[in-house]
Amino acid sequence: MRICIVGAGAIGGLMGVKLAQFGHEVSLIARGPHLQAIQQTGLTLTRGGDSEVVQDLVATDDMTQLDHQDLAVLSLKSHQIPAVVRQLPSIIGPDTAMVTVQNGIPWWYFQKLGGKYEGRVVESVDPGGVLARSIHPGCLIGCIAYPAAVITEPGVIHHVEGDRFPIGELDGQISERVTKVSQVLIDAGFKSPILEDIRSEIWLKLWGNLSFNPISALTHATLEGICQFPLSRELATSMMIEAKTIAEKLGANFRVSLEKRIEGAEKVGKHKTSMLQDVESGKPLEIEGMLGAVIELAEVVECEIPTLKSVYACVCLLNHTLQSESIWLKGQSR
Repeated sequence: MRICIVGAGAIGGLMGVKLAQFGHEVSLIARGPHLQAIQQTGLTLTRGGDSEVVQDLVATDDMTQLDHQDLAVLSLKSHQIPAVVRQLPSIIGPDTAMVTVQNGIPWWYFQKLGGKYEGRVVESVDPGGVLARSIHPGCLIGCIAYPAAVITEPGVIHHVEGDRFPIGELDGQISERVTKVSQVLIDAGFKSPILEDIRSEIWLKLWGNLSFNPISALTHATLEGICQFPLSRELATSMMIEAKTIAEKLGANFRVSLEKRIEGAEKVGKHKTSMLQDVESGKPLEIEGMLGAVIELAEVVECEIPTLKSVYACVCLLNHTLQSESIWLKGQSR
């Protein structure tokens, strides 16, 4: 099967290595030093004391160099997708399935949902509805990534823990293609159950992301640290209670309790969230998909969310400060 990983970062790269090892024809879309390292020496995946390298990969920053794929895995942060949307038709043919692997509320949340919100644009992650107009929902399969991974150096990904990638059609159907995609992921060594309600699973993962990510970015604490420090654990709990009210008003269900969700994050240990990793590397923070969209949905269903709004304001200011400093430093270096 021809598979393109659009966004071969920590999670996309993990998937790419495993899929290539099973024998699929894998192409990676990456950029910068990470791309150069993959092109020169391949992509390395480490876990514990083990290390494996895959070298027979096509790696590029230009999708127009590729043909239509059987499967495309869109593993980009929400704010990165608009920059590649014009190139997606190069790899998306009439029979291509696109699996979307993003943290937070996806742009397609209200597509193929039915009910009074059908087709509503989530402006926080899709300003002006550009993605909704450009990417046909018929090709999309939702996916939630539970593994924790990090790029330790260009071309090297460390798999911390986890192997679960649940997937589901946007309309909840158990289709032939979603069954095939699930089996492809299972064959590559992942757990990939098919869900009839992918949005409820999105909220379950987001429950942790919308709280732990911004708190970690603001405090530089790991998951374990946030969960074990009473005040930050209380703050995360307040954020999650507010989010749960929003989700349930939109019809989502939570299959685990709030306390179990926090305990699960604590068990991951001294892991830095993706937002904290971005703070440390000076990258723009993935705020809107994780938190901004949740606040937007709260307005849709008329929920009061003072804690979420307060943390959102703080992390937005942090992002503004970091990006302003980055611009200033670039100017000074000239």
